[in-house]
Amino acid sequence: MKNLESKKRYVLPGDFITTAPLRLQDNVVLEGKRIISTTIGLSDVSADSVRVISLNGIYMPKIDDLVIGTIQSIFGNSWFADINSCYQGMLLGQDVFGRGSYPTTSEMKERLDKGDIIFARIANSDRQREPLISIADKNLGKIDSGELIKIPPTKIPRLIGKHGSMIQTIEASTNATITVGQNGFIVVSCDETNGLLKALAAIRMVDEQAHLVDLTDKVKKMLEYNGV
Repeated sequence: MKNLESKKRYVLPGDFITTAPLRLQDNVVLEGKRIISTTIGLSDVSADSVRVISLNGIYMPKIDDLVIGTIQSIFGNSWFADINSCYQGMLLGQDVFGRGSYPTTSEMKERLDKGDIIFARIANSDRQREPLISIADKNLGKIDSGELIKIPPTKIPRLIGKHGSMIQTIEASTNATITVGQNGFIVVSCDETNGLLKALAAIRMVDEQAHLVDLTDKVKKMLEYNGV
């Protein structure tokens, strides 16, 4: 197998990966003797198999994940939030008002109304119904201000960086506060317009160039530039 084939590299749908007789895994198909990518991602060729790690996709809830959601509706004693998934997150009224409480719809709207943004934890999820979310823990709850943006959930680890290095670099260079949801939703707040625009530009760069090895250096250079 050629060294080029064995390294992770950025591929598009239809791109050739290898002709080696390997077991097909995720996001690849066999066309004749050629193994072809079916999605945008990073090719991953091992000793006996080949796959493409997708850089797209919706969020699949996992217990204890921290997510950002936008309130979509109120039904019964629960709020339902868009969490960038095939499911909506369900926030129970008792999570906010206390166990045994039965708030009215108007009381619930006073706390959280349609369009409000929350930072929450996945409390329970079985992939057969809406996952339960909670804002009862420390540092969770309504996010009062900031710019909401979205990137693929698979790129969130790239945005955070090793030991938080990437996100810390962006915050330190822009004086912005960045709240990151593992579901791909991000809220950026900053008192200075230029700082806000730079932080947003840095996040977009990570989204668009997540496949590059020297991405951290590129982001730093962009942040050092006075313009946006």
